[in-house]
Amino acid sequence: MAGEHSAAAGARPVIIAGNWKMNTTPGDAGRLAAEIAAATGAAGVTRVICPPYVCLEAVARALAGSGVQVGAQNVHAEVFGAYTGEVSAPMLGGLATWCIVGHSERRRDQGETDELVGRKLLRCIEYGLRPILCVGEQLAEREAGRAEATVGGQLEATLAELDRAGGTLPANLVIAYEPVWAIGTGRTARGSDAAAMAQAIRAVLADAGVADGAAQVPVLYGGSVTSGSIDEFLAEPDIDGALVGGASLKVDEMAGIVARAGLTAAGRAT
Repeated sequence: MAGEHSAAAGARPVIIAGNWKMNTTPGDAGRLAAEIAAATGAAGVTRVICPPYVCLEAVARALAGSGVQVGAQNVHAEVFGAYTGEVSAPMLGGLATWCIVGHSERRRDQGETDELVGRKLLRCIEYGLRPILCVGEQLAEREAGRAEATVGGQLEATLAELDRAGGTLPANLVIAYEPVWAIGTGRTARGSDAAAMAQAIRAVLADAGVADGAAQVPVLYGGSVTSGSIDEFLAEPDIDGALVGGASLKVDEMAGIVARAGLTAAGRAT
């Protein structure tokens, strides 16, 4: 199995996406985005910055022509309606081309279910936003030996809701594996853990009907990655990049992460 995934890895893009979470303001976000863009020019690496909603316009303006793409951190499951404080997919037109859905913090703090995430995924498909679908297990689930079953169940429930709503899995889907127990806790996952989960994720996608195309779905690692830890994950052929949290707010950290991702992209191109 490992050989099959490794052979397919060359066809998958290498992606580094920065999730700024609830940080920056419209006054400083554009400058930071421009500095990151200037410091991260590695060939073959898809770069995405996901700032807060209120900073999208400033960041999009600062990144115009840089090759760095813009993503939103979330989207509502409905197109329009009486949902105070929410932002829908059509509102993101012209501001973002990517969107994170199902982030572990949204699941934890806003109680987002797999079914709700499935409906958000459908909105991304309808309005041309490339989705980064987040999945991941809690520490208790990993310690109980249920990590792969938990993540597989999340994927299956999300895809079932997508199917129920009349949608089909987007060809440009990206999945981010977030071991929740390794985010902001000081604990770290191993590259081999992430690679095993990436294989499990692709197996679920294949069982859901993606078949041969499952090997082409990029899987990112999203567990408090830094320039010091990224090497272990990108050394795994089954891992195609990272969803970077706090480190994405630091120019030197992003420069180091993207530089390492550039080596991975160059290796896949040979």
